[in-house]
This record gives sequence, C-alpha cells and structure tokens, in this order.
Amino acid sequence: MVSRLALLLALPLTAACAPMAPSGDARAPISGQPVEGALFVAGKFGNTLTKVELASGETAARVASCANPHELATSPDESHLALACYGGRTVDIFRTSDLGKVASVDLGEGARPHGIVWHANGDIYATAEGRRSIFWIRDPLGAAEAFEYGSGQDGTHMLAVAPDGRHAWTTNLGSRTVSLIDLKTRRAPRSVEVGEEPEGIALADDGETLWVSARGSNAAFTLDPETLAIRQRIETGAFPLRIVVRPQGDYAVTSDLADGGLSVIDTATGELDRSIAVSSPAEAEARTQVTILFSPDGERIYVAETTANTIVEVDFASGRVLRRLPGAGGGDGIAIIE
Repeated sequence: MVSRLALLLALPLTAACAPMAPSGDARAPISGQPVEGALFVAGKFGNTLTKVELASGETAARVASCANPHELATSPDESHLALACYGGRTVDIFRTSDLGKVASVDLGEGARPHGIVWHANGDIYATAEGRRSIFWIRDPLGAAEAFEYGSGQDGTHMLAVAPDGRHAWTTNLGSRTVSLIDLKTRRAPRSVEVGEEPEGIALADDGETLWVSARGSNAAFTLDPETLAIRQRIETGAFPLRIVVRPQGDYAVTSDLADGGLSVIDTATGELDRSIAVSSPAEAEARTQVTILFSPDGERIYVAETTANTIVEVDFASGRVLRRLPGAGGGDGIAIIE
C-alpha cells in the first residue's frame, strides 16, 4: 500500500506556485529583536545544501550535495554541519561558513542514513535505515571511527541521544516500534510498539520523558525513557511527521503534514495547548510540511515546506507566520546557528 506521505511527496512542484501573501516575503521585517545567524537547508529533490542568512532572508550559498539528502545537524561550536545522505551510504560534513565539504564518513553498503544528531560530546550519531541500525561516529572531524549498533527493526528512521551519550532511542517506521539502544554495553536493544508509523522523536532536556509522534495515529506519545512504557497519548493534527521540544522545555510541538498545522502540547500536563495554522488544509498537500526546528531562544519555529521550496518562520507566542524563506530543491532537513 502506498503511504499518504508518498502520495503527498509525489505531487508536482507546480502545485505550490501560487502567489505569496505579504507574510510570504522572505525580506519582510520581523517584530522584536533583529534575527542573526543562518539557516541551512537540505534540498532532497535537488540534491543541494543551502545557507540562508536570517537577517536578510537571502540565500548566501548553495552547493551540490549527495543524493537525496535529508536530516542536518550542527557541531557544538557551530563551525560545521553534518548531512545524512539518505540516497547513499555516507554522512558528509561541511563548514558552516562557506559550505565547503571537509569530510565524508562511509557507513557501508545500503546504509541510507537519515536521522542525525551532533552531540554535545562532539560525536555524531545517525540512523542507517537500510542496515536496520544506528552508527556512533567518534571524532568526526579527526580519525572518524564509526561503530554500528543493530536495532533489529525495520525502517530505523529518526533518533534521540541521551545527554550522557550512553543510550539512543530510535523510531522504526516499518516495525511500528521505538527502540532503546545501549551504546556502552551493547546489550540487546529493547523495542515496543508505539501507535501507527512512529516517526518523530525527541528527548526532554532533563532526560525524563521521551516524546514520539506517530503519523499514522494522528497522535503524540510520552514514554518512560528507561522502560519505554507509554505514559500518555495526546491527539494531534493530521499526520504528525516530526516532534520537537522547545528549548525552555515547556512545550512539545508536532508538524502536522496533512493539515498544514502545528500542534502545541503543554509538557507539564501532556495536554494539547493550541494549534498553529502554518498553511490552510487546502494548501497542505501543495506545500508538504515536513521538518520543524526551534530557534535557539525558543521564540521562533522554522517549518520546511518541501514541495513549495520554502521554509516558514513562525512567531511561537502569537502563532503568526512572519515570512517564508528560500528552501530550494525540496527543502527537508534544516539546521540553524545564531
């Protein structure tokens, strides 16, 4: 059976070429303090990597990348960027200053890396969906040793990593499971079923709650990170593809692809606080909203509209769409430095 996501991603690019409203102007002024830094966009249809200056909203650089690039992660010092090459077998590393490629780490035949984390400890962790595993890449800018850990599950897609680097959690689309992987002892991973098509995953900063969005269930779930016991189910908008936790820890947000909205969940109560309309339900299929990312200060959310080739900047407090930034090549994975 063809999934709803596959159908949406198959829509022609011309469907998204309607004229933008004033809020769609990439150079529109932003209320509050000036926005500094840069947004990085992986163009999975165009095989590109783009840097967008946030102050101007203009494209600063664009380079060719690997085939079908997906998730992005920035180094702790923000000097480098790691790209998961979903159409191949490598994790490629670029400078954030000029998008110069500095390294490529080969994860082996059929790896298809997708989810990626550049940890505060300096190491990179990535899923390898084609190998049903994850990789721990130690010293990625130096000797770059890669160690593989099998999940034993199908469709190992996204991941979260513990603050101490001892454990990782993955969502496994094909098996409808979430797995806990011990990175130190290599004990057999523990896996539990969580809704239909669990994909998005995020660990609270205190490490006490694991958040999962199950796109086929139109729901988010909270889990005990140690036991994987499901604590709560929260109904969201339609097809919640990703989930992120605000840097302040007070809200979790899902990206609801099928209705063009964001579901905002109070982390203290586990209840739906509000919904933010990024695009109308009628526009949702033409825009194909995928990845979401908070600004480091938690004041803005960036939303990748893959088919529309735009990245939406949303004021979190008001829910207002501030502007639409360039997301050329089918922007999917995004990362930010400020």
